[in-house]
Amino acid sequence: MPDFQKLDTTIPVAPLKLVVMDSARELGDSINKDLIDIRKHKHHMPKDEITFKGYLQEDYRLKFSTDRFDSGEAKATLLESARGQDIYLITDVMNHSISYQMYGFTNYKSPDDHYQDMKRVIGAIAGIAKRINIIMPFMYESRQHKRSGREYLDCAVMIRELKDMGIANFITFDAHDPRVANSAPLGGFDSFLASYQFLKALLYNIDDLIVDKEHLTVISPDEGALDRAVYFANVLGADTGMFYKRRDYSRIVGGSNPIVAHEFLGSDIAGKDVIIIDDMISSGGSMIDTARQLKHMKAKRVFICATFGLFTNGMEKFDKAYADGDFDRIITTNLTWQPDEIKQKPYFLEADMCEFLATIIDFINHDQSIANVLLPTEKIHEFIAKYNAGVSGREAIPEI
Repeated sequence: MPDFQKLDTTIPVAPLKLVVMDSARELGDSINKDLIDIRKHKHHMPKDEITFKGYLQEDYRLKFSTDRFDSGEAKATLLESARGQDIYLITDVMNHSISYQMYGFTNYKSPDDHYQDMKRVIGAIAGIAKRINIIMPFMYESRQHKRSGREYLDCAVMIRELKDMGIANFITFDAHDPRVANSAPLGGFDSFLASYQFLKALLYNIDDLIVDKEHLTVISPDEGALDRAVYFANVLGADTGMFYKRRDYSRIVGGSNPIVAHEFLGSDIAGKDVIIIDDMISSGGSMIDTARQLKHMKAKRVFICATFGLFTNGMEKFDKAYADGDFDRIITTNLTWQPDEIKQKPYFLEADMCEFLATIIDFINHDQSIANVLLPTEKIHEFIAKYNAGVSGREAIPEI
């Protein structure tokens, strides 16, 4: 559990406010509820001291609007004062469900639209708030993190632009390439992993896993995700393997070079449970190919874990792959919006990140180290040992 006692002896930077963009409404509302619960029941702050004014609130969300003209132009308006507040702006640039009217037509917001709306709100708050912190779970243009030929470095420019607008801290999850933070080296930048939440989702829902090196292997679907897989395997105490993607660099299909073959590097997985872990599922073709190859290699079960489940080409190929026995479960987080159709799939599990994010916000508001939030690997190994000994996942694994 996080060490909340660290907060009982420190003063917050300023009264806390959440700015929840319409793209992150569901996520932000849940974070707000968890933050209220944490501060009511897990802190022991003096209620009447001036330094803790506004510490306990019935609602931490700041009221504002982002309106559109018929031409498609937009503006942001604060509906209450943000002066002196410690602002945490939460946005989901991958939410494709939000629409607006332009010249009589219905347009759906793209990542570019969400990013521009966020900047408008920042512009309305900048110079008034005590501090502005951005929570952008899926980092805008994160796949455009390096320059190839005559390309533009959107992601690096975004981080630099937000720094120039006065952002103090940038918080994201499982950044496609965290080195992009080097574009603004003097700014606060944190990229968190969902490893513990994946572990919870697995052990809460799968009763007969044996979590050790003899029975479980964590697989990286490509060389770029190897560090992520090695870390998760270390947390679990499991074995590690990876696939090497051979690509056709003479062609570009869907914005990238097509994969022509997957080659496995690792020990024998016959009879073992396998976890494939990556930062995102986009169209999912590559992930399904990897899972299918693992089943051909006699893997017992295949669990797919991805921080962001985008499913850009729909769910038909996943339905077919599940029916064919190519994988057993897909686990993604609730950090990006997903339609109910996905959540109702029999193979889908959701890793809830809201309480974890609320705790991160709570600690940053006190200027305390996030290391106090993260559970040490040794503690997780204790929980896993209880699970392997027959204790149910919900009893062995704490909520945070």
